[in-house]
Amino acid sequence: MSVSGYAEVVDGPLAEFLQISRQIGGDVAEQARLVEDAFKAQQRFIQLAGESAQPTESDVAGLLKPTSEKIAAIQTYREKRRSAPHFNHLSAVSESIAALGWVAVSPAPAPYIKEMNDAGQFYTNRVLKDWKEKDKRHVEWVKAWVQTITDLQSFVKRHHTTGLVWAGKGAPKVPPPPPACPPPPPVDLEASGDAGQDRSALFAEINKGSDITKGLKKVTSEMQTHKNTALRQGPAPFKPVARSVPFNRPAEAASEVRPPSFIRDGKKWLIEYQKDRRDLVVDNAEMNNVVYLYRCQNTTVQVKGKINSITMDSCKKTSVVFDSLVSSMEFINCQSVEMQVLGKVPTISIDKTDGCQVYLSDDSLDVVIVSSKSSEMNVLVPKKDGDYTEHAVPEQFRTTITAGKTLQTEIVENKG
Repeated sequence: MSVSGYAEVVDGPLAEFLQISRQIGGDVAEQARLVEDAFKAQQRFIQLAGESAQPTESDVAGLLKPTSEKIAAIQTYREKRRSAPHFNHLSAVSESIAALGWVAVSPAPAPYIKEMNDAGQFYTNRVLKDWKEKDKRHVEWVKAWVQTITDLQSFVKRHHTTGLVWAGKGAPKVPPPPPACPPPPPVDLEASGDAGQDRSALFAEINKGSDITKGLKKVTSEMQTHKNTALRQGPAPFKPVARSVPFNRPAEAASEVRPPSFIRDGKKWLIEYQKDRRDLVVDNAEMNNVVYLYRCQNTTVQVKGKINSITMDSCKKTSVVFDSLVSSMEFINCQSVEMQVLGKVPTISIDKTDGCQVYLSDDSLDVVIVSSKSSEMNVLVPKKDGDYTEHAVPEQFRTTITAGKTLQTEIVENKG
């Protein structure tokens, strides 16, 4: 039933979405081909789950790899075409395709799918606004895509309410790992005519005992790094590469340089790739406007007036100062960022961010701060003398099982 239920999603709204995408053509059709591959990869995974018992966590990661690779390809395709005429179409799919990651969510995957569907709503609304008077096919395209994700959510509610169900017996077939590199051939010392002489010389050196150090060169003070700072400029220490997480938005190459932009697109202010700027001001904005900062570095932005929300995405050493927000201030994938509110802000969201300074005003002391996967977060509360009191947001927690077999979580203070 689970397999047939997923087939209804693929053969129903998804098939209609693919057909309309081919009619629109161009980038929309090309991305739709990747979407089809992603759904087919998950369809094979669902069929495997219906035939097999639940494997180990490491085996599940290997089985999910085909789907996660297709999702990453869809998101990368959108990132490489930010100037495309159908960028809103590409973004709508890219933002919500992560709904296929429900197979790794437990115990409530259906709400996760709805969140991903809502994540693409901003761009689907843009498509409707731009094309509803020009070409009705784009309106049908939006309806088909939204219906695809909605039907996927209904499918999960019916068949996988608390998480993916492995209904079969026996272990699934996991793709074997690539073969290891062969070991280097052994060194044949006998092949050299001087092998005996080399070994004799080696043993003679070892048998010198303490005299073996007489040939070493003396290290003077000029050669010591703690006395000569010029010698400290060596290569940077090794840093292990972070493990990539499936169904995550792929990071752009660090070496990629794009021209900075500061544009207003309808209700959205786009501030992207700004670097070493301190004079950026968003003025004459309306209450339903949003400001989106992307990959800015060493930059300060001032937002005047009351607007809907501000989002800071993948920024580094960037600050934003604003009057008031109707909705929220969001930090995503940022490093060493700051915000200061002069008026009112209801909600602050901090996600996957390392280093965040939040300066509040007297009118914003009832703010709700939601943080996840973040570190070095500090909230600065104003005092009567105009100074601030700094409070650290907890990062460490302790969870125990209660007598009723529920979870109880409490903050663990780090006093070291």
